[in-house]
Amino acid sequence: MEPACRKDKQKQQTPTRGDRTKQKSAQQELKQRQRAEIYALNKVMTELEQQQFEAFCKQMQSQAE
Repeated sequence: MEPACRKDKQKQQTPTRGDRTKQKSAQQELKQRQRAEIYALNKVMTELEQQQFEAFCKQMQSQAE
């Protein structure tokens, strides 16, 4: 009886085609979301860097005068 139980367990552990498709789709969605978050963060950081650079330029101009 044990070999039959082992076969059942093996069948349960092996993902079906539908499960693999769902898992792959979920991974793709996660990658897309992460990519969108990275782009959004990059945009915010670029804007902050630009603001800091402009403030630095103004400070340097006021010191030169």
